[in-house]
Amino acid sequence: MSHSNVESNIRPQADAELVAIADYVCHYEVTSSEALDGARHNLMDSIACLLMALEYPEAAKHLGPLVPGTVVPNGARVPGTQFQLDPVKAAWDIGALVRWLDFNDTWLAAEWGHPSDNWGAVLALGDYLSRKAIAAGKSPLTMGQLFHTIVKAHEIQGVLALENSYNRVGLDHVLLVKVASAAVAAVMLGLDHDQVIDTLSHAWVDGHSLRTYRHTPNTGSRKSWAAGDASSRAVRLAMMVEKGEMGLPSVLSAPRWGFYDVLFKGEKFRFQRPYGSYVMEQILYKISFPAEFHAQTAVECALRLHPQVAGRLEEIERIERTTQESAIRIISKEGPLHNPADRDHCLQYMVAVALLYGELKAEHYEESVACNPKIDLLRDLMTVVEDPRYSREYHDPEKRSIANAIQIFFKDGGSSDKIEVEYPIGHRRRRAEGIPVLEQKFYDALHRRFPRRQAQTIYQLCLAAERLQAMAGNEFMDLLVI
Repeated sequence: MSHSNVESNIRPQADAELVAIADYVCHYEVTSSEALDGARHNLMDSIACLLMALEYPEAAKHLGPLVPGTVVPNGARVPGTQFQLDPVKAAWDIGALVRWLDFNDTWLAAEWGHPSDNWGAVLALGDYLSRKAIAAGKSPLTMGQLFHTIVKAHEIQGVLALENSYNRVGLDHVLLVKVASAAVAAVMLGLDHDQVIDTLSHAWVDGHSLRTYRHTPNTGSRKSWAAGDASSRAVRLAMMVEKGEMGLPSVLSAPRWGFYDVLFKGEKFRFQRPYGSYVMEQILYKISFPAEFHAQTAVECALRLHPQVAGRLEEIERIERTTQESAIRIISKEGPLHNPADRDHCLQYMVAVALLYGELKAEHYEESVACNPKIDLLRDLMTVVEDPRYSREYHDPEKRSIANAIQIFFKDGGSSDKIEVEYPIGHRRRRAEGIPVLEQKFYDALHRRFPRRQAQTIYQLCLAAERLQAMAGNEFMDLLVI
């Protein structure tokens, strides 16, 4: 007999979405040489971002053990420092540093994100597990194994983002970092298929960040450490399941209490493709300048126009900006900009700096530059309109463009050419052009942080793919200690 006011307590099968991720991380073999070599370049780019972030006190203040002086046997290294931490805090530090300057890789789809945020969990846990294995007389994880792992983390985050917009319901994309890092962390810890599902269930049921800190009028520095926080939480959840914590099999689909009903307006996730190695192959890099990715091609346009306008600022009547819908939704803003995090998410500010200075670097977001009144003068002259073709081809899986165009009109009736860039230098379509720039970014960052000989050793190792893949994860991390 059934009763309408009594709920069934029959424990359901695990949600199919959790099973699919567990199947992938437990059984899929990454065979794409493009993806695996992409993981090597991704590591180089991410470490470069991390090392550059260490130059900023607002980032460095967060680093180190929660209790100063704590000593952790077999602890994980934080590159560019002397810290050796438990893997949960090390994941926080590494993830926060990789993301801090908004200069690491990017994935653009229905949801946006930065899959290299997952290096926080992968490097920290990989280092810790390698040291722990050696202490027990076992073999450490190799960098090649970590490359396979990061390809899968990228894939989970990216595929979940292709057709599903979390930002439209107010959730931040670091939710997907937590999910992806939790899945691969569980496998790294040696958990079985069912335990991976349990870990994933905790990642989905966890408290999730609102996007408040990414948007006016609350844009702030939390957006620079939110990904590190997510990857750290993923490691913690996986380690809890390792100790026997039970899962929640219908975390997504449970009526009323599940993720779909509570946080996704009752909608189920949609999927464009199965999990493979697509995301690492298609990943976008910010290799010329630290700018929110929807503005990358806009900055390229502005840099081309700089010679034509640098001496004619007072003659400009208006600046017409054409872009995609996503850029308008998240980085087109007017009014005061209160901090660097606010400025690197303002389309108009980034374009103005590039037009004015002929370059865009992380220091251009600091108050010492932002106080230049000419920047706000140029911002006020800008109009921003959507080109429907740009928006359409942004979502086209065969194109995945991130187009922008700029044309400048002068008071005397003249105008510049309309400069259009559809694919940024960090796009897959420009890999041959982009990889040397990525390698130079890595080279420069190493030489700004390490003594010359140490920097050269790390750089040459990372160019030698086979030698790097064979190296133990802990040995690689030791090279990055200063």
